[in-house]
Amino acid sequence: MTDKLAALETVGSGSYATADVHFLLRAVEVDTTDIEEKERLIQSGQKHYSDMISLERPPSEMHMALYTQAMERNSCRMSKDIQSLAQALHTLYAGEPLALVSFVRAGLPPGVLLRRALEGMGLTTRHYGISIVRDRGIDTVALDAVIEAHGAANIVFVDGWTGKGAIAGELQTALSQDPRFPEKPRLVVLADPCGRAWLAASADDWVIPSGILGATVSGLVSRSIWPTDDGLHGCVVYEHLREHDMTRAFIDHIDAERVQLGPVASATPWSESKKESLQIKASGVISMLAERFDVTNVNRIKPGIAEATRAVLRRVPDRVLVRDRGDADVQLLQYLTDRAGVAVEEVGDDIAPYKAVTIIKAVGQ
Repeated sequence: MTDKLAALETVGSGSYATADVHFLLRAVEVDTTDIEEKERLIQSGQKHYSDMISLERPPSEMHMALYTQAMERNSCRMSKDIQSLAQALHTLYAGEPLALVSFVRAGLPPGVLLRRALEGMGLTTRHYGISIVRDRGIDTVALDAVIEAHGAANIVFVDGWTGKGAIAGELQTALSQDPRFPEKPRLVVLADPCGRAWLAASADDWVIPSGILGATVSGLVSRSIWPTDDGLHGCVVYEHLREHDMTRAFIDHIDAERVQLGPVASATPWSESKKESLQIKASGVISMLAERFDVTNVNRIKPGIAEATRAVLRRVPDRVLVRDRGDADVQLLQYLTDRAGVAVEEVGDDIAPYKAVTIIKAVGQ
């Protein structure tokens, strides 16, 4: 470990195994803000979402039942997708040591699983969890420490999925003027319906089981919090959720399934024509929804099953659109909307390639 990495006061590996990830986040204490007040402050411009956090509660019995259902339905797919991505990275980097940089929190589970898979293939791999914040950028203190330790050429960024591509765009903006990254940053995801990743297992919008839960499947850390100084980005360590923690059980389950797999096809980077096709279709859906529902700030549109679900949990939704109510992948979302009294509208292929979209309510400013 370099001096710069060693000097950072961080939360270590959270509740992950020490070898699985090194969080480049510092523990902070932040007063919680209730969801309605947080929404008002965000939309009025008084505060950025990364300045606040709401209390994360233990998942309910029904929530856990839906997580179990997602595991039964999609854990095999996730293990295959991890193997597909790992094989591709192993080939592309041809034995060179690799530094995986996962974005907290959605990138953590796939990043941990990719590290295990690549190490099993004999590729020396280090894994870090760092923060990137929409409209504000990446944690440069953390990134500089990783670059000092490993160089920039073999850094691969990891996230769970893309929605509108906001984080992919933020990453590109953050590094476009950085001479250490002469090429576009290499972002790897499991699901890329909007065509903004460098490498993806598929363009499908599907329920990634780790996206069902929050801190309890992501090392007991909160989403990242913008620093009040120029130091590392922060997070809250959720000790009150420890008895509900599924982090290691989840990783061990998916990894064990992956180890038992036979041969799978390796992922390949999107061709320019494929990427353009995905981007045009996805941006067309966003534009259509903005016009239909008179949304002037597209940040209020949360496309993709994962983002749509998280928006119901964390924000103040106005309505939820689903492609097919009967799709098993939207069951958690429908459970949450029923509890919250949020209208759900089935709109068919109007929102394809997405399975669901949440529209955030415009609140008084």
